[in-house]
Amino acid sequence: MRIIVLLLLMTCLPTVWAQAILEGERFHPVQGKHGMVATSHTLATEVAMEVLKDGGNAVDAAVTAGFALAVTQPRSGNIGGGGFMLFSPGDGSAPEAIDYREKAPAAATETMFQDEDGNAVTNRSRFTHLAAGVPGTVAGLALALERHGTISLKDALEPAIKLARDGFIVPHRFTEGLEQAKERLQRWPATLETFYKEDGSAWQPGERFRQPELAATLQRIADNGVEGFYEGETARLIAEEMQRNGGLITEQDLRDYEPAIREPVHGTYRGHDIYSMSPPSSGGTHIVQILNILEGYPISDWGHNSASTIHHMAEAMKLAYADRSQYLGDTDYVDVPLAGLTSKAYAEGLRETIKPDQARPASEIGPGEPAAYESPETTHFSVVDRWGNAVSNTYTINFSYGSGITVAGAGFLLNNEMDDFSAKPGVPNAYGLIGGEANKVEPGKRMLSSMSPTIVRKDGKNFLVTGSPGGSRIITTTLQVVMNVIDHNMNIQTAVSVPRIHHQWLPDEIRVEQGISPDTTQRLQDYGHTVVTKSAMGAIQSIQIGPDGTLYGGADPRRSTSSAMGY
Repeated sequence: MRIIVLLLLMTCLPTVWAQAILEGERFHPVQGKHGMVATSHTLATEVAMEVLKDGGNAVDAAVTAGFALAVTQPRSGNIGGGGFMLFSPGDGSAPEAIDYREKAPAAATETMFQDEDGNAVTNRSRFTHLAAGVPGTVAGLALALERHGTISLKDALEPAIKLARDGFIVPHRFTEGLEQAKERLQRWPATLETFYKEDGSAWQPGERFRQPELAATLQRIADNGVEGFYEGETARLIAEEMQRNGGLITEQDLRDYEPAIREPVHGTYRGHDIYSMSPPSSGGTHIVQILNILEGYPISDWGHNSASTIHHMAEAMKLAYADRSQYLGDTDYVDVPLAGLTSKAYAEGLRETIKPDQARPASEIGPGEPAAYESPETTHFSVVDRWGNAVSNTYTINFSYGSGITVAGAGFLLNNEMDDFSAKPGVPNAYGLIGGEANKVEPGKRMLSSMSPTIVRKDGKNFLVTGSPGGSRIITTTLQVVMNVIDHNMNIQTAVSVPRIHHQWLPDEIRVEQGISPDTTQRLQDYGHTVVTKSAMGAIQSIQIGPDGTLYGGADPRRSTSSAMGY
């Protein structure tokens, strides 16, 4: 039967697509013709798919999924954090980026995470009320709906409110996360009360978990729009939470918050147009930069995860992350040499510094000289509708469960995104990323991010929608899925499932997942690389659009609750 099915597929698809499915036949993508949703939680996928089936568009479904994930996946889905949405119309008109990244409160100062001797105080920017930036998710999702949606904000919130009020059946991953983070979370009374049973134990798989306070918070948004979050009862609860615990966010900070419309970063790679998130995300800039460097090499001939491919990828990654440490920040506050960093000419110069069989020590690499200026707990979802409109959205509260602090009476966790600023220039953050002056703390400023919602077009049409969680590894995870599809002709499920690698300049090591050949590892070590095998990277949710309009969904198996659904 398998042979018959594969032969039928070959008769229905162009040769290259059939070949890709055959080569990756262990990993079958979900197929659909009218709509596709890929998220990190089955319940969010289901409610978003219902929106598409009822005639809603990709933005309608994406916003519905975003609010549903805030209920079903509190460790990363959120209304207490922020993120980025990339929207690419199916009619070929220009893509648009919505920046709803958190902002520093008005009372924030450059030295707020340093002691009296000027040394960075690590946990102050991670596990205190000072760690929270002004949340942007509610305003960002509402703006997306206002600009491109067809349903009301109230309608988009309805499934989330029902899931919070009536509850949902807890999966194993939900229980595991609460048990692993128990010590950190239970130090905060509101978090203990909201997410654990009366005896302090975690909700178990198969049990129904309800969040009445969160349901009431979401209902206030449904009744009053964004003002139901940024003003009134919810704003008061957030401000009082801060006042009781030495935090900085005020009701005025909340009233003043606004998302921003950005022009996506744009590059090309082997005849494809790459659109990704612009600053204050570093993701799009460095995806394009790395692809520009690698475009000069025969990656397809070398093969997927061969020693030569990994070596050149790692060397290009080092160069990009070194530049990130100096040049990237919020363009509302600093000049970023975006055109220079993403230019083919700059990439050509960087390419000349890469040796084919010798690793260059990170100590010998510093930020380059581009032309003149022009988490790993995050969650990503991708949506394509019947009209070909595509949404790629990544949002986060930074760490798993963010700061661990729940707003008393409101039922949601606060982010700890202030750690993504440079607490002190030159000092690494929780992901080991080095920051510079461009990313120092300033009032009202958005902190630098690695989130990389990405959409690839081919011949002017949406072709690939992708993005991932993973902190500093978001950039390289997204990069590899793009390369797996374009360079290695993989179907989308294979592209998101195969082993990944990562290098971020410092620490000077190639991080690999299990599944990389020992012979390949040895050859990389012979080149002078340090290779370490660590846990899985990312949880990328992706959609590929075939030449005949067929939609192929790829949910990342690294996250057990991930799901793709099409119709």
